[in-house]
Parts: sequence; C-alpha cells; structure tokens
Amino acid sequence: MRCFLTLLALSCAAIAGQLFASESLPRPEGTAVKLANAPLLDGRVQNDPTWLGVQPLSGFLQIQPDEGRAASQRTEVRVGFTKEALYIGVIAFDDAPDSILVTDSRRDSSLAQTDGFQVIIDGLRDRQNGYVFGTNPAGIEYDGQVVKEGEVNLDWDGSWRVVAAITELGWSAEFEIPFTTLRYGSKPDAAWGMNFQRNIRRNNEIAFWAPLDRQRSLNRVSEAGTVRGIEAPRPRNLQVTPYALGSARRGGALEGTSTDEEVGVDVKYSITPSLTLDATYNTDFAQVEVDDVVINLDRFSVFLPEKRPFFLENAEQFNVGDAQEVELFFSRRIGIVDGAPVPIDGGLRLSGKVGDSTNVGLLYMRDEGLPGIAPQNDFLVARINEELPNRSAIGAMVVQRRGDGSLKADGSPDENDAYAIDGRIGIGDNLLLSGWAAKTRTPGLDGDDHAFALNANYDAARWSSRLEYSEVHEDFNPEVGFLLRDDYKRVEAFVMRRFRPNDVLGLLEVRPHYSVRNYWDLDGFLETGFQHLDTHWEFRNGYRVDTGVNYVKDGVQEPFEIVDDVFVPAGTYSGPEAQISFNTDLSKPLSFQTRLNVGEKFGGDRVRFAPTLAYRIGETFSTELSVVYTEFDLPVPGGDFSVALTRLRLSYSFSPKALLQAVIQYNDSTETLSTNLRFSLLRTANSGLYVVYNEFDERLPGALPADRQFVIKYNYLFDVFN
Repeated sequence: MRCFLTLLALSCAAIAGQLFASESLPRPEGTAVKLANAPLLDGRVQNDPTWLGVQPLSGFLQIQPDEGRAASQRTEVRVGFTKEALYIGVIAFDDAPDSILVTDSRRDSSLAQTDGFQVIIDGLRDRQNGYVFGTNPAGIEYDGQVVKEGEVNLDWDGSWRVVAAITELGWSAEFEIPFTTLRYGSKPDAAWGMNFQRNIRRNNEIAFWAPLDRQRSLNRVSEAGTVRGIEAPRPRNLQVTPYALGSARRGGALEGTSTDEEVGVDVKYSITPSLTLDATYNTDFAQVEVDDVVINLDRFSVFLPEKRPFFLENAEQFNVGDAQEVELFFSRRIGIVDGAPVPIDGGLRLSGKVGDSTNVGLLYMRDEGLPGIAPQNDFLVARINEELPNRSAIGAMVVQRRGDGSLKADGSPDENDAYAIDGRIGIGDNLLLSGWAAKTRTPGLDGDDHAFALNANYDAARWSSRLEYSEVHEDFNPEVGFLLRDDYKRVEAFVMRRFRPNDVLGLLEVRPHYSVRNYWDLDGFLETGFQHLDTHWEFRNGYRVDTGVNYVKDGVQEPFEIVDDVFVPAGTYSGPEAQISFNTDLSKPLSFQTRLNVGEKFGGDRVRFAPTLAYRIGETFSTELSVVYTEFDLPVPGGDFSVALTRLRLSYSFSPKALLQAVIQYNDSTETLSTNLRFSLLRTANSGLYVVYNEFDERLPGALPADRQFVIKYNYLFDVFN
C-alpha cells in the first residue's frame, strides 16, 4: 500500500504540473475537388490527367525519429470525389527508390514494418470516430474502425480498392473508397475530419499531415485536419452477400465420413448515411482462422478474441467494462460453447448514429443450441451513447439471454440480464476520466450482483500515468459477457516518463516506468499482488530492449490443479522475478524477439521463455516460429514439470487478394497437434472463395483417431444500387 500511495502522489504531481501546459498544434485544412471522371486506378498519380486540377496537400511533420521536424521526404495527397466514391491519390516522393522497403502483401498485414501510407476519415466530424484505410507499395488493403478516439477494431473489413506502384519518383497509390463504405453527415458540402500518415521504414520515420505529439497515433481523431468540399450523396446502399458451403469430416468420434451443405446470406442496408441495418441468416464462419492455443497455468479465465466478421463491425460501440477483464457483452458467448461452434439461425444489428451525437446499437441473435450441451438461446443487446465535447460521452446498455430451458431439470427460468451505464470526461488535451457501473439478474442468485470501475488516464508527450479502481461482487454474473475473475476489488496505478536522447548510443526513446496492480477478495484477502519496475530502451535502428523486475504475490485460498495431477496448495506465496524482452529490427528479412521471466512462483521457481523467429522472402512469403516454454519447480509431488506450446505460421501471398496460410500448433502437455490450412481468393473485403482444411490429432494412448475437416465456401457481394 505504501508503494501505491507513493505512486499516486507522483502521478497526481505529474498531472497537476502539466494538465494545462500543453497547447494544441494548428490543424491544417484542404479542399476536395469534384472529378469529371474517376481516375484510372493504376497507382500512377503523377501521369493521370484526372488529378491535374487537384491541389495537393503536403507539409508532413515527423513524430519520430526527429519530433517536430519536416519529413525527410515530400508527400503529396490529392482528394477528389465522384457521385459514387471518394478518391485519394498519394505521391510518396523518395530520392532513393531502390531503398523503399516492402515487407508484406497480405490483406490487413501490419504497416509498422514497411513503407506505408494511411488515412483516417471522420465523415461525421464528431472528432471521436472514424475509418482507417492504408496501403504499402505492394498495394495491400489495410483498414480498421476507430471509436471513442482510441478503441480500434482492425478486424473490420470494408469494401474499397487501392492500387500502388513504385516509380522513378518514389512510390504512389490511388484509393477508391465507395461512399457506401463510409459514414458521414447529411449536410451537403460538409467538412470532414482527415489526417494522413506516412512511414519511411528505413529511417524508422513516422510523419503526419496534421501534426501530433509523440505519444499520439493516427487514431487521435480530435486532432485531425479538415478537408472541405466533399459532396457525398444520400445513401442508396443495399448489399446482399449470399454464400454456399460444402464440408466433409471424418475421424474423431465419427464413424465413416460426414458431409454437409449449407447456404446463407448477409444483408446490409444504409437507412441514413450514418445508420446501418445488418441481417444474417444461417450464419457460418468456416473461413475464420482458428484460435491460438493457450496453456493456462493459473486460476483465472483465458480471453480469446472475436474473429468472426459479422460481430466485428461496430463492435467497439457495444464495449462496456474493462477490456479482457470485465466485459458486459462478449460476442463469443453467441455461437460458441466451450470452444465448439453452435449453429446460428440468424440475427439483426442496427448500429450507427442518430443526429449529430447519439450512437445507437441494437443486436438480436438466435442460435440452435446443441442437444445435451447448450440450450437454444435468444440474445438481445441494446446500447445508446451520447457524445459530448472534448472526448466526453455518457451511455447505457442492456444485455439479455433467454434460453429454452431444455437443460433446466427443475423448470426454473433459463435467462440472464445485465444492465450498465458508463461515461467519460475529457479534461484538456491529455486527461481522461472514465467509469462504469453494472448490475446483473440471474434466477437463483440473490446476493450482491453489481460491479463498477473508476479510471483516470493522463497521457502527455513526456509523462503518462493511470489510476484505476474496480469492484466485482460475488453474484455479479454477466452470462453474455466475460469475467476474468469474480468477487474482488482491484487497485492499479502506473506512471511513465519518456525521454528522447540527443544522439546517445543510437537511442530513439527511453521509457522508465513503474506500476502496481493488486486484487483483494471482498473480505480483504490479497489474491494477487504485482509490482513492476521496467525501462524500455528503443533504438533508431528498430532494436528494442526492455529490462525489468517484478514482485509477485499470490494468495491461493483453495488448492487448484495447475497441470494434470499436480496441485498448488492453499497459501500465500511471494517473491521477486527478473524480466527481459528483446527484439531485433522486425522489418528485416530475418528477425528475432523474445521474452524471459525467471523468479519465484507459487512457493517454487518458474522460468518462462518465449522466443519468436521470423523469416520472409520479399513481400510474398513469410514464416514465424514461436515457442512458449514454461518450467516449474514446486515443492509438491510432481511439481518439477515443464510445458511447451509451439506454433508455426506460414503464408504465401500470390497477390494482395490471394493468400495461402498455414497455422500449426503443438501442445506437449496434452500431446495435441492442430493444423489449419486456408486458401482465400478475395473479390472484395470478406467476399470470395475460401478453401479450409482443419486437423486435430490427440497423441495420448487410447486417443480417438485424428479429426479431419475439409471445407469449401464461396460468397459474393452484390451491390444492388451500384
């Protein structure tokens, strides 16, 4: 507690000293031009007469490596539009075209380790939400959705096109973004918020059109520039995406071969430019990459992210709670039970904005259930959020589940409700206060069923700090949400200082920081205590070293099985742990990163070693081999053991729209080998041809035969009005 109070004092001093010291940098402005004809999308902006009358936007400034200086290479951006689409043409001048770095050509692959260009578009001009579109010289499609100015959904996929080319001037790209993919206000000739980012990877350089402080990113919508003159049409958007699927499965508990054929459809209709209705029937997600295998060596739940496309659009609008810890709505509770898929009959989602500042979300889904395993369920989620000036907002949400009672032997109601309110207040440019409160209703649970959290986050160029407090009571039960643990109160604090040395040992930035995170049960027993002292050493050449020490305390009230037949007895365990992380330049063809933890755990010793080796050939072939190895030496019978999880990812991009990928995972503690092979040939976004092979092989004595599945799926997007 003394450490926490000291950290609290330091954080408050940092906040008080700099709360009103920062000043917003001037925001640039530009004008979009109505184009007589759509440009020829070949990536060559310089020679296309369509762009000749469009005044370029330029004047990019760095945030790294030399904060505030002009970008080392000139960038020109032109913005135009027709009745159907917004067009962006970019010329990324480079005086050394042979040095342009292209490391990947997969759709949605990271742009952090390649030369690249991104744009964020805030068509509603609410300064909190937007869409990100990006590419690199290979012409990949990279997109995402930003809400609440910082919550980013990179799994969102829109329907748009981009073509890029390397030229004697450097490289250039042309974007075609249909207005049906965007959300925007209804006023004609409205001003839109926009910012542009360019990466020059060989210099580790990041530069923006609308300048930002070093701690910011493109997602800082409130500090975007302004582009005027865009005449967006009233919506005429109706997209219908039917699919057909055939699958065959054998092995496991099956006798012989089981085959299946399915058809279904997704529909998207724009009610207004900012409000969209989605419908799905007989939903199937066979094309989605398998989950990463996780070995759980602790007492608490494991979080696995959502990957299914229907649930990803506007997903952040439904987020209330603390991410990956207490979430009032967690879409993986729909259509998945204990990792197994549950057939989904269909559903509806209404999401978007009503008026200038009111966000709404309504989701209804029905699944079929699994006999003897999961009942048939109806799910309803309703969300409203009112945006206020300076990143502020207030909102409420209701989540309901109604089961058919097929697994309730006593005839009691099979239902669950959760209710929540949340809000945030922005103070100045750097301070954000937020909180939420929630209550659940579950038949048979009549105790304390509420939870809440209060957070303060300060993020300036030199200092960052965070204070958090939350409570979850014993009968709080969000069955369509996620709970990492229950019956606890948590206190967390964090403070960090950023330094930018002037040409010292090739360092770009040094970030010493300290954090403390404690969990008590509601009777005051300390279940988890964690103190962390660390320094990040980031170099201009892309290398990074993190050196730290942890002090960990675990209060175990009941014995638990850490691995098969090995039990950690009740007791309180504490001790120090050394930690080091390291990575080479991840943009190189061969790169390496690792993390090592060595110290005390559960009354014994623990070593955790997690290396990753990556290799690529050009931008088409990449491979990544990772191992998570954990070794324990505990003072209990069988306590000297080790477990390892090995994962191999291989991918080959025939083009930015054609990809062959393999994910092979081996868990030596259960002796299971899982293989996922996927070939995708995309037409646009998530529509196209998918060929998938899955295999799950248990190698323990007496195990079932390997479970093998082969799936072919094809879906096609019909844009009815275009």
